[in-house]
Amino acid sequence: MLEIAADNWVWSDAVDIAAAVAAGRVSAAGVVELTLLRIRERDPLLNSFTALTEDRALSLARATDDARAAGKPLGPLAGVPFAVKNLFDVQGLPTLAGSKINRDNRPAMRDATLIERLEAAGAILVGALNMGEFAYDFTGENVHDGAAHNPHDLEHMSGGSSSGSGAAVAGGLVPLALGSDTNGSIRVPASLCGIFGLKPTYGRLSRARTFPFVTSLDHVGPLARTARDLVHAYDAMQGNDQDDPVCADRAVEPVLPVLEQGVEGLRVAVAGGYFKCLNGETLSAVERVAAALGANREIDIPQAERARAAAFIITACESAGLHLDRLRTRAGDYDPAVRDRLIAGAMLPGALVIKAQKFRRWYRGEVLKLFDDVDAVLAPATPCTAPLIGQKMMRVGEVEMPVRANLGIYTQPISFIGLPVVAVPVPLEPLPVGVQIIAAPWREDVALRLAHALEKKGVVGAPRPPP
Repeated sequence: MLEIAADNWVWSDAVDIAAAVAAGRVSAAGVVELTLLRIRERDPLLNSFTALTEDRALSLARATDDARAAGKPLGPLAGVPFAVKNLFDVQGLPTLAGSKINRDNRPAMRDATLIERLEAAGAILVGALNMGEFAYDFTGENVHDGAAHNPHDLEHMSGGSSSGSGAAVAGGLVPLALGSDTNGSIRVPASLCGIFGLKPTYGRLSRARTFPFVTSLDHVGPLARTARDLVHAYDAMQGNDQDDPVCADRAVEPVLPVLEQGVEGLRVAVAGGYFKCLNGETLSAVERVAAALGANREIDIPQAERARAAAFIITACESAGLHLDRLRTRAGDYDPAVRDRLIAGAMLPGALVIKAQKFRRWYRGEVLKLFDDVDAVLAPATPCTAPLIGQKMMRVGEVEMPVRANLGIYTQPISFIGLPVVAVPVPLEPLPVGVQIIAAPWREDVALRLAHALEKKGVVGAPRPPP
């Protein structure tokens, strides 16, 4: 039963909210009103939202209630509030992409495709979320809008660049959010904030009307507090889209019908080598998930360190090309850390970029061979739990390294070749940390079934932060 009269209602799953709305146990307008109230009360601490779409949300909620009263069928996410990273176009809002420069832009004329699809399933957009500037960030520290704070300890990072998405979901402001992931920007905040995140296969979900970062690496996907909610959102957003040239021409493959199929017989291995330079809590999380799945085999992902280096080169080069005109005219309006990396990317020799792309093709072929013998691979999502806001260095194993560039050391070699990944939260104390479940291309169903099975066993789950 949805506890709509109590503060505890905010921890209801998205599918439970939809069921309560469909059954008339609660109104969609009531859900949205309480969501907006919760955001106003709690978000000054989290700093996860940059804009609210209050009038739009209440109007759609009332239309949902009218449709139910008229006996019309409702979508599977009817009345469920959600929010989006502010690089998604939202009709009536300028698309910030975490920047100062884009504040001068005209408001978007149309929503991003994924917003349209979630609303077609009945979900209700309540606002836009904070993020790292132009998505070039793993920390969630935005110099223009301020850092998003980790709900489990407000002095710690939420992770980036989908920082507001992680903080808003983990903090009980919305049950669902959308983020983007180029080098780890869904999986890093999911890990540090202790929630579930899906980076789908490259080309699976439409990026139409989102602000790009690195076109050949950009993915978009959902974050949620349960694996089941992740599946409902993912299924609602699938489908070809002519407006995104890389949105694959593949049939929709819903996961919900096979979610309870079980995972017996799935072959799961643990990534070794490069992925074993771990801190104690991260090692504990991977071991806990591996033990629950009976994954006692270790495999080596070949030359993952080189893959990360090549991902850096391609990221720097492609992103710099996108920003050259702005850098010439408005360099002072960038976060200096972002600006300097973009300028460095613009100076990379072409021969080095070609070499990185050639290596990428070889590396993809070698990694795909691993899936002849396994169905999924486990790896840490981040090298540590959430660092302090403002922290510059962290220890990974015996090595000290900069925080900002290295929170994605275990995500970059995977997104580099577009594999689907679910980040699952292991509720350690005092802070949670995530584990990646990596599957073969187009096999989101495998990773999501494993995540759901682990959640049912109580091995993974989104812990509630302190009140």
